[in-house]
Amino acid sequence: MEETILILDFGSQYTQLIARRVRELNVYCEIHPYSKVPEKLDHIKGVILSGSPFSVYDEGSPKPDTSWIKDKLPVLGVCYGAQLMALQDGAEMIHSTIREYGRAKLAWVDYENPLMKGVTIGSQVWMSHGDTIVSLPEGYQAITSTDDVKVAGFRMKEKPVFGLQFHPEVYHSVEGKLLLENFLVGVCKCNQSWTPLSFVEATIEYLQDTLQHDKVVLGLSGGVDSSVAAMLLHRAIGKNLHCIFVDNGLLRKNEYKTVLDQYQGMGLNVRGVDAKERFLDKLKGASDPEKKRKIIGKTFIEVFDQEAHKIKEVSWLAQGTIYPDVIESVSVNGPSVTIKSHHNVGGLPDAMNLKVVEPLKTLFKDEVRKIGRTLDIPSNILKRHPFPGPGLGIRILGQINAERVRILQEVDHIYIEGLKRNDLYDRVWQAGAILLPVQSVGVMGDERTYENVVALRAVESTDGMTADWSHLPYDFLAKVSSDIINKVKGVNRVVYDISSKPPATIEWE
Repeated sequence: MEETILILDFGSQYTQLIARRVRELNVYCEIHPYSKVPEKLDHIKGVILSGSPFSVYDEGSPKPDTSWIKDKLPVLGVCYGAQLMALQDGAEMIHSTIREYGRAKLAWVDYENPLMKGVTIGSQVWMSHGDTIVSLPEGYQAITSTDDVKVAGFRMKEKPVFGLQFHPEVYHSVEGKLLLENFLVGVCKCNQSWTPLSFVEATIEYLQDTLQHDKVVLGLSGGVDSSVAAMLLHRAIGKNLHCIFVDNGLLRKNEYKTVLDQYQGMGLNVRGVDAKERFLDKLKGASDPEKKRKIIGKTFIEVFDQEAHKIKEVSWLAQGTIYPDVIESVSVNGPSVTIKSHHNVGGLPDAMNLKVVEPLKTLFKDEVRKIGRTLDIPSNILKRHPFPGPGLGIRILGQINAERVRILQEVDHIYIEGLKRNDLYDRVWQAGAILLPVQSVGVMGDERTYENVVALRAVESTDGMTADWSHLPYDFLAKVSSDIINKVKGVNRVVYDISSKPPATIEWE
């Protein structure tokens, strides 16, 4: 079994970022709620305790006993995790009169300590806490401080147990990655063997052992996740993988034929299903975003199930679930409040009475792309921007019909192709056009018009959890706007969305 770092989550917004940084250092890790520690720890090399939105003094804040961890394994507590360990051993702590939040600089470093090896005095770190450790328990010692925080880091003298008051996982902690590597390699003795190639080899072997000669059906979307899942399964079981690519009528212009041809060129056993009219018929009259999503999801299940039953003796349903989806389902406070229905169609396994295989369920999105490169998947698939499962159905605000789909497909095509021609596509994490349920007055020639408004959206992000709007060149936006208004019948106004996430979401619905 792969050596693993266990991350116990106390609800911090940065917990997934800790995992990403550990993975970047070629060490496999898993996030578990603090209340659901795995029973078997044989393969665990060390434990990281995350931060938390709570104060250790808050009523109802998580306070599991940490003594058993400190006795068994190397531990690194981050912010709340550090405070919890120290408090349980008798540290003196106080509520800070001023919340310590933002950049700070290390004023002193204990270079005899393995965690601080190579870290420079004056190095910038990121603080985010409301409690301060005033004095450490017996058997503890400070290992670093800032001008304002006497105990910015500590260790237990007789055990490989460490705590940091700041967040080494965030970008603003300049030498945070070095600190994490010191813990993973210097303290936990991890061998940094978790690479894309090792993942591919281990996953193919696992799939062959698990699936053997069984048939598997997989719904392709044209996106990164389903494409990489398909190629892993194809390498493992060949023609026993049956892929289905459904045209729901809400894809980008010409995408159905282009993507289907490309999949067949990759050697996949794939069949295309033209279900445009069925989806549009079901969507008649629907304008509420959640209702549209549910109609699209339900119709997809019906179409997919119908096609899958044409394949005899299928035993498994494959899905492109990735790690953030898994983490969300077992989060500290349970699944988050529904902002919008997830793009994965959760009803399929129940409807089809099949076992489920999810070859990507331990990976983050950027790792999926690395695996795809190892599998030699074409770069235009791997670099493809995320695209919502309901497709243009949630980029057409209000009711959907064939004419409104046509308008948005034409607008989207001009915009996306423009980004590619101007070498802007790879600078942007996600881009798309939104057809608004608004008409505006315009003038074309000598005539007054009253036509549709479209919004262009482009954001920069690493994982979609947060995103900033892209500062695209004005000349580019002017040219795209002109092309859309002149070439797409039914549009007379183009606007650009400059909202970031949060507080906005990336998609409008």
